[in-house]
Amino acid sequence: MSSSLISQLRRASVSIESCIAEGFSRYHFKDRLNFYYDSRGSIAEVQCQLIISKDLSYLNNNEFEVAYIKSQKVAIILSGLIKTTERLSKEKKKSA
Repeated sequence: MSSSLISQLRRASVSIESCIAEGFSRYHFKDRLNFYYDSRGSIAEVQCQLIISKDLSYLNNNEFEVAYIKSQKVAIILSGLIKTTERLSKEKKKSA
């Protein structure tokens, strides 16, 4: 795999976790959501780079499938976090 693609994958992967952590530390739901949305974008970036890696034969089909399925699981978990945060944000607005 090319070093630049490896570097991009690493940066995007770290960005997923970093954005979740930073969002979690925010007090306001709107701020949290912005970071969670950024994290979702980084997941899409990782998935795109995995597809490119497979297309360029840097990954075989099995390696691609394992990594892509893991990225989908992270996306599902993050979607739950986003939905819960959006719900809590709406509930807070109603009670205000």
